Amino acid sequence: MGFFDHLQKGGAFSLQAKKTQVRKVVQTKPAAPSNPSVQNADSRPPRAHSSSHKAPKARSVSSDADPRPSKRLTTPSRPRKRPTPDTRLSSDDDDVSDSDTSFEIRKRAKVSAEPDPERRIRSAKAFSEDGSRPFKMVHAADITSGDKAGKFKPAFGAAGKSKEILLQYPSASRKERFDCMVPKDNDEFRPIDDIVQVIETVADHYIPSHEAAEFNDETTGIRRRLRRAIALTSETQFRDAVEDYNKSVDRLRIDASIAKVLDETQRMSLPWVERILNQTYARTVSPRVESLRQYENGTDNVYGELLPRFISDIFKETKLKSGHVFVDLGSGVGNVVLQAALEIGCESWGCEMMANACDLAELQQAEFKARCRLWGILPGKTHLVRGDFLEQESIINVLKRADVVLINNQAFTPQLNNELINHFLDMKEGCKIVSLKSFVPAGHKIQSRNLNSPINLLRVQQKNYWSNSVSWTDVGGTYFIATKDSSRLKAFIEDSP
Repeated sequence: MGFFDHLQKGGAFSLQAKKTQVRKVVQTKPAAPSNPSVQNADSRPPRAHSSSHKAPKARSVSSDADPRPSKRLTTPSRPRKRPTPDTRLSSDDDDVSDSDTSFEIRKRAKVSAEPDPERRIRSAKAFSEDGSRPFKMVHAADITSGDKAGKFKPAFGAAGKSKEILLQYPSASRKERFDCMVPKDNDEFRPIDDIVQVIETVADHYIPSHEAAEFNDETTGIRRRLRRAIALTSETQFRDAVEDYNKSVDRLRIDASIAKVLDETQRMSLPWVERILNQTYARTVSPRVESLRQYENGTDNVYGELLPRFISDIFKETKLKSGHVFVDLGSGVGNVVLQAALEIGCESWGCEMMANACDLAELQQAEFKARCRLWGILPGKTHLVRGDFLEQESIINVLKRADVVLINNQAFTPQLNNELINHFLDMKEGCKIVSLKSFVPAGHKIQSRNLNSPINLLRVQQKNYWSNSVSWTDVGGTYFIATKDSSRLKAFIEDSP
């Protein structure tokens, strides 16, 4: 049951869900939805990773593109045509009981993000006259028309196809076209849900407080009117509410109120980030997700995803900032690279070797840029590289100046992990390497016989991730943050006789 259907039955809002992408033949166990009422394919947060690698020697594809994250796993995920509903992860203000140590039931610990006064969120171009010029994007109506039209039916019980709905975003861009349709299959894209969720996000993050009542008043506010229209199955009331929303957003953009709100914002919240990423994924990867079923027999290619909230926690734990460089080794269809560029605003790189995933990553990147323009957001620069991250020169070079490197090495062979360790020698002091398996064996000590080992340069912290953080299991686990710190090795050498 989707958002549209659920509200007709008096249900409540819930805007979070999660998507599944593909990678190998391994089947991941999807998390059970905490709110099954929302099944909008577009409202599922994109999984953060996937990647494949052949061991011992990796394949090389070639070429260069832009950002898209991914990761690897022990257990593969099976591709789904549409993302599965996501369990709602605990909010940032959830408390953690000190006496509760079970990964399965323990709530997520609160991780506070430090303010980033250097972060500039608003795109000046998106609010300029130039921003109103047409640009290439995938309209919602493109998903529900053409050869896909037979999978949808008129919304609000209409007898025939209704006139399309135009939706204004908070920038100077032209409106997005939506068909007033609902899917026949719950797994398909839901235009009505998408419209409501866009308006919800704008109301939460773009509207100045003195104008909030027009959107949030429990009797006359636009959000309330949308809910009422859906509950009454009134297309007329729904269209009227959307049109009033369009007029209000235009007015607030023209008088610079929206620009002022964005200029005073130093951090994007995760729900805001997810809305943009989910729209991007739904318009590019979801319609083609079956192509990710293709993999190479006899290789170690596996696909698994670190989910957006887990990725957001990693950003906070590593203190990633807009002036930093982020690298995802094994970036799949590019979700994590995009998330870093959007949520943090940093320069973001990814490298992937599976051709199908790279193709989808490029589609995602193009749509991501269009979506950011619609939303008036200035993301960090993204770079996606095709090929083997052990061999691609652009990746080898960027690792030398990286601040945070993400490696989902859950399913890597020992040989591949060892090859990666050699690259740590060239990383700068203070660089943080996040992995699911530690590159430093438990109990490792610097000794004369292992003096030349690169792992002596790493100081490792073990962290916990909680339930519904990764795509291949519902339970929690551990991950590691290794910081390059040569001080211990220097101290050992200086103290040696």
